[in-house]
Amino acid sequence: MTALMDISLLRSSPSLFPFSKPNHQLPPRSHKPFKLRCSVAEGPTISSSKFDGGESSVADCVIVGGGISGLCIAQALATKHRDVASNVIVTEARDRIGGNIITVERDGYLWEEGPNSFQPSDPILTMAVDSGLKDDLVLGDPDAPRFVLWGGKLRPVPAKPTDLPFFDLMSIGGKLRAGFGAIGIRPPPPGHEESVEEFVRRNLGAEVFERLIEPFCSGVYAGDPSKLSMKAAFGRVWKLEEIGGSIIGGTFKTIQERNKTPKPPRDPRLPKPKGQTVGSFRKGLAMLPEAIATSLGSNVKLSWKLSGITKLGNGGYSLTYETPEGIVSLQSRSVVMTIPSHVSSNLLHPLSAAAADALSQFYYPPVASVTISYPKEAIRKDRLIDGELKGFGQLHPRSQGIETLGTIYSSSLFPNRAPPGRVLLLNYIGGATNPGILSKTEGELVEAVDRDLRKMLINPNAKDPFVLGVRVWPKAIPQFLVGHLDLLDTAKTTLRDSGFHGLFLGGNYVSGVALGRCVEGAYEVAAEVKEFLSQYAYN
Repeated sequence: MTALMDISLLRSSPSLFPFSKPNHQLPPRSHKPFKLRCSVAEGPTISSSKFDGGESSVADCVIVGGGISGLCIAQALATKHRDVASNVIVTEARDRIGGNIITVERDGYLWEEGPNSFQPSDPILTMAVDSGLKDDLVLGDPDAPRFVLWGGKLRPVPAKPTDLPFFDLMSIGGKLRAGFGAIGIRPPPPGHEESVEEFVRRNLGAEVFERLIEPFCSGVYAGDPSKLSMKAAFGRVWKLEEIGGSIIGGTFKTIQERNKTPKPPRDPRLPKPKGQTVGSFRKGLAMLPEAIATSLGSNVKLSWKLSGITKLGNGGYSLTYETPEGIVSLQSRSVVMTIPSHVSSNLLHPLSAAAADALSQFYYPPVASVTISYPKEAIRKDRLIDGELKGFGQLHPRSQGIETLGTIYSSSLFPNRAPPGRVLLLNYIGGATNPGILSKTEGELVEAVDRDLRKMLINPNAKDPFVLGVRVWPKAIPQFLVGHLDLLDTAKTTLRDSGFHGLFLGGNYVSGVALGRCVEGAYEVAAEVKEFLSQYAYN
């Protein structure tokens, strides 16, 4: 699953995709249009992929996993690098595309059961436009408030620097501590990889951590900030101190460096979001994977379960699948594994036990999404603005005695999400600090969420909510714990040093958990694949 709540105060960190030039040769590349042909047999057989004309050939790239990362890598190859990767196949073990993006429409409601929105960066806007969804983009109100529960009250989070002196989520002393720390008046770095909690407490003080960053980590990563790595989870902020000696110093230095290098012209096709907002599509997030899959056509293979991968003597790879048509063998010059790390670990173990061991160590805690609706009159009057529930949503620090991680005001965030007079709320519960949700029934999860909401948002005497959906993700979001980048580097380096060039790792445990970072990472991986394939002169 990608990040839960994109009502973020910080951004996920960029990931690096180290490339090493290979010293082997690949089979010559065919320029004929690619169509996969499979033979159906009564018993287990292996059939090979072929191009039109009947001769055996290979794909330029096979992408394992039809979630948002895999589909976006394929789309990036198709739109940016078709000259070297015209024959791309996406395989998905399930019978649908989109991974953990699940949009449901029923009874006049439209809701998400996985990630709920994205930050409208240029990469994801480019992906949407290239997929024909420009007119389907919907953006939230950038002035809509975000809230954090503290001391029994939902308090607004500052939306811009000029709000800082006036918001009541922090005390004057806490604000002063944060200000001094941001300019460098704070303890020096300890010389080891810091957790998010260590970094924030040292740089910005206890109040910023407890009242802003801790609930943010819960809402985005469903994580434990005492174990999350600052460098891995929030690398852009971590780097500011590295390059500038302090957060503010690094910010100024980054601006100076940016001004020295003029930005390339922005794609005129892209819309221009206003302010700090989030985005979706007219009929939900599922429109993006569905649009990409439509453009890729028959090159997306559903219900294809990868059972084995081997390195060929000519430098390519052979992938064996269990499919509805039988067992299929597919050859490719390059492979991108975008499936969860623990699944990749099992498949890559025959190739490299060390890489597989590294990939097996990433932790995915359970998270449940609980979607419920109340009549508008069930909302407490002090939570209404001009008679409406307005805002992005709310986050709940673990110290406040609330089990629910956070709540999205879905019907306030985007249009046409609920019938008139109804309020639609998407709630997340569980995570690294509450794995016990796996032992609860759906009814118990709804009761826990409803009980929490009646403490600050819903009138205590309101009728029971209308339950639309409860989905439990046993392995939801990869945790970027201390040591995450070292494990990832071990996996990549071991594969490379063992001669498995052209075998790439992708997905949210590589790029970052936010939906936008998955798309940005897809463009990065596609560029890696392009560079790899460009090393060779094809006949």
